[in-house]
Amino acid sequence: MNANPRDDLPLAGIRVLDLSRVLAGPWCTQTLADLGAEVWKIEAPGQGDDTRSWSPPDIDGESTYFLCANRSKESVAINLKHPEGQRIVRDLARQADVLVENYRLGALEAFGLGYEDLAAINPGLIYCSITGYGRSGPRAAEPGYDFVIQAESGLMSITGEPDGAPMKLGVAITDLITGMNGVQAILAALLARARSGRGQHIDLALLDGAISVLANVGAGYLAAGHKPQRLGNAHPTVVPYQIFATRDGSFALAVGNDAQFSRLCALLNRPEWSTHPDYATSRARVLNRATLIPQLESLFAAEDTAHWLARVRAAGIPAGAVRSVNQALDAPEIAARGMIADTPDAKHGTVRLLRSPLHLRGTPPREPAAPPRLGEHTDAVLVRALALDEEARAALRSQGAIA
Repeated sequence: MNANPRDDLPLAGIRVLDLSRVLAGPWCTQTLADLGAEVWKIEAPGQGDDTRSWSPPDIDGESTYFLCANRSKESVAINLKHPEGQRIVRDLARQADVLVENYRLGALEAFGLGYEDLAAINPGLIYCSITGYGRSGPRAAEPGYDFVIQAESGLMSITGEPDGAPMKLGVAITDLITGMNGVQAILAALLARARSGRGQHIDLALLDGAISVLANVGAGYLAAGHKPQRLGNAHPTVVPYQIFATRDGSFALAVGNDAQFSRLCALLNRPEWSTHPDYATSRARVLNRATLIPQLESLFAAEDTAHWLARVRAAGIPAGAVRSVNQALDAPEIAARGMIADTPDAKHGTVRLLRSPLHLRGTPPREPAAPPRLGEHTDAVLVRALALDEEARAALRSQGAIA
């Protein structure tokens, strides 16, 4: 793979040493790759990223979970437990601008690959550590998994039906949030380095990221002492804002302000609701949802979903069908936005991947390259970055330092 096929990409020339695996770190480095960075994904020989074995679903034995977070990267198989493998990573760190890792506290330090070790040989290195609970605090040494973080952050407590059990989101949202936070922090550190000439250590915790996206719900507790409850698909402070059943299915309705509610009342032939003291204002509707919602449910149940979507949208009120994942990915608006790429792949011919959602009109992200096979680019990266000749690489292989 030509590491940077376009020199106009925002991060062209930036080299990322990716020591992360599973989702949060790889999600971060995948975005950096989308924006033009050269990403060296360091993987253990014979095993690689944990998600290579997470299946089904798979394509001829290759995990689609791995595919989702590793486009446009180069895989380099290095044994970090071998002294020569550690030396190679240190040499790569000298050439890198950014390092991303999600090892447990102290693990990389034991290999001589901690922040202080590498900053000593590359003061400009931006070193991003991702853990469950951060590098400080009483739980810094504990492993962190998305499912547990969703539970501990309060996110589960506000997700699910009011009389049901706490529920996780259908994807590993705290991993994804932390990956996005990693991109933001790294871009900020690159800007800071442009002024100061020095890198820095970034300390990201899944729990911190999860707590931060409690957003209005968290603010309600902190500022007003309000203890939120699960509301299913309803909104704690906006009504009506939920799923409504129709004669043949259901749809999502989001009435965001009083003007939209007035238009909804008109199309439902209930104009008097828009001036009724129980419903005329957003606050009143929240306080009186118990009487308003059943009346709306009765009206919406009388007609088909298509009828209501057409009428509600025509009135300028946000509404949408409740789609399955396949319906969403096959939707015409997704195709129109170019979100799916038929990507050339050496084994499968082509593989369908998502493109980056970052639509920069002046410097658009790179076209996706197929996620790498384990160790696919070991030779290419070691030649390009470290000028190791064939004899040196063969010696490293014979020692078990690379594969």
